[in-house]
Amino acid sequence: GAFGRRLLHAPLGDAPAPRTWRPSGTALVTGGTGALGGHMARWLAASGAAHLVLVSRRGRQAEGIADLEAELVALGARVTVAACDAADRSALAAVLADLPPEHPLTTVVHTAAVLDDSVINSLTLEQVDYALSAKVTTALNLHELTRELDLDAFILFSSMAGTVGSSGVGNYAPGNAFLNALAEHRRALGLPATSIGWGAWGGGGMADGEFGRMLHRHGAPEMPPRLAVAALHQAVEHDETFLTISNIAWDRFFVAFTATRPGPLISEIPEAQRLQATKGLAETKETDEAGPAGAFTRMSAAERQQALLDLVRDQAAAVLKYADGQAVDPHHAFRDLGFDSVTAVELRNRLATATSLRLPVTLVFDYPSPTALARHLHEELGGEAAVAVEAAPVTLGDDEPVAIVAMSCRFPGGANDPERFWQMLHAGRDAVSDLPGDRGWDVEKLYDPDPYSTGTSYVRSGAFLYEAAEFDAGFFGISPREALAMDPQQRLLLEVSWEAVERAGVEPGVLRGSRTGVFVGTNGQDYGALLMVAGDEVEGFAGTGNAASVVSGRVAYALGLEGPAVSVDTACSSSLV
Repeated sequence: GAFGRRLLHAPLGDAPAPRTWRPSGTALVTGGTGALGGHMARWLAASGAAHLVLVSRRGRQAEGIADLEAELVALGARVTVAACDAADRSALAAVLADLPPEHPLTTVVHTAAVLDDSVINSLTLEQVDYALSAKVTTALNLHELTRELDLDAFILFSSMAGTVGSSGVGNYAPGNAFLNALAEHRRALGLPATSIGWGAWGGGGMADGEFGRMLHRHGAPEMPPRLAVAALHQAVEHDETFLTISNIAWDRFFVAFTATRPGPLISEIPEAQRLQATKGLAETKETDEAGPAGAFTRMSAAERQQALLDLVRDQAAAVLKYADGQAVDPHHAFRDLGFDSVTAVELRNRLATATSLRLPVTLVFDYPSPTALARHLHEELGGEAAVAVEAAPVTLGDDEPVAIVAMSCRFPGGANDPERFWQMLHAGRDAVSDLPGDRGWDVEKLYDPDPYSTGTSYVRSGAFLYEAAEFDAGFFGISPREALAMDPQQRLLLEVSWEAVERAGVEPGVLRGSRTGVFVGTNGQDYGALLMVAGDEVEGFAGTGNAASVVSGRVAYALGLEGPAVSVDTACSSSLV
């Protein structure tokens, strides 16, 4: 038969525990110098552990370790900080062999973990191995090296990712699921084991920063460390093998769960059952002329379009926790605003309720900006479809099959527009100048009069674009990190494309959604090699930032153009394309 896992509320409550557990002797904590390891070490020391062994790869090089050690000593514990990769069996065995006989090992706490998140189709074997090694290999080593010892507690820090799953943790979730299974295996052998699938902890750790904000947005806000440790103590005393312990905001978590992985996992949770019932009522409610849709249909076309745009911006701001709808750029792509698959469904649900329309879950991806989405809602409510933007007709002579109506350029010598370029040519002015001083180059070391010296230049001047580094990334909705990964040719092309449209007397935003085409002749790309040498953290953007084929599409995307986008990489002859 087929079996499906169900989550239930753990009925521990105030029930008396079958045993009392107080740490004694030596307690070993992997990841002991990290945030979670530190919280556990403080509790162990305060609860009676005589000796703490904090194991981590960095050992005493870890930030804040001196303060943590002093705090633990003040609580009455002896402290050993061991620099050891616990995934290395022999190294871990050496740490265990050095434990003092007067304080035998009684407690093992495995908190070590690494997060190297990425979507499944971009995960590398190295990322998988890196994440699994910290969780799985270390846990196996601890299990095998201590199975003959008389332990009171063997505690594994698993994660909700191994129970519920979420996007971006395809290499992290399996390791946590393994810890849960290892706890079951140890119990079958008559050995102590408790695995906790944790939600987010406060007080530092992997849930800090963007990952923590994502968890909070998806209904799993952080919990106070003191409360989490108390729950762990209760789980061990109640002899639990595996529990999931998390702070859950059910209104957000239910939307996130049912949008991305619907199934029976949370179907027995009372909070989820109530939300499911509410959702069912909303989905079966018939559209009423006096309802939300009726209010929109009674507006004029112009009023409705503006009201729907305001609605989309307000609801997007609410989902993303922006200050208000005015903070949402109506032309910005939802992806760039911060939407993912879960928040996209939440926005769709909000709009469906507000308009009484049946909307697809792919709504945000089908209509990728607030303006485009508002236009679609207008059409769904009976408004006329927007007329595609057409360029004004131009009368051409028989001998003029192609008319150039605007130009823009960037050339050395300060020739940043066609007029300056023509003036420079007319005057015969030299565009060669000194090496720029804003590129991080050591100009003195770079120069060597010997033309055969490698890695140096035997000239001190050249034809440079002094303003090439002054790209306004925010203007084009590009993050600083992505801008750094972009070949300067792409940055310059965005600038001159925008300027060319403006110089034609056209406001660039008017072309959004039109059949305007982009044709680019491009040249060689060597910026990627410079990024590798510089060692900048631009992973995830370097591919698109340095591919010749991307350049026309980037311009089309920035301007919202829906005509052909063609890049022709012909090397030096690209100026003739």
